[in-house]
Amino acid sequence: MSDCLFCKIMKGEISSDKVYEDDDVFAFNDIDPQSPVHVLIIPKKHIAYVADMEETDAELFGKLVLAANKIAKKLDVKEGSYRLVFNNGKLSGQVVFHVHLHLLANRAMHWPPG
Repeated sequence: MSDCLFCKIMKGEISSDKVYEDDDVFAFNDIDPQSPVHVLIIPKKHIAYVADMEETDAELFGKLVLAANKIAKKLDVKEGSYRLVFNNGKLSGQVVFHVHLHLLANRAMHWPPG
């Protein structure tokens, strides 16, 4: 999608602090981190909302989580502990409408969030 911020970042049209990339996934540090480690993991395929994902995207969804595991190991997160978060829609806090998985680590997390 031509006007999508994350698509532009992935294509190198907007600079980012890239953390990881493979054939299907791109990941970069969040510019407004909510924890010492805050990485955004996106599919290279533009999908606006988690709710828009289809059965054919199931493998891609799994690849996002597997990428998160690789990134957490690469960044040597404390005690191997991290939180993964998908937001779906404005009321959930989604601001950029391209599916993205937040990897948050290296601080104590509380429940319930938000």
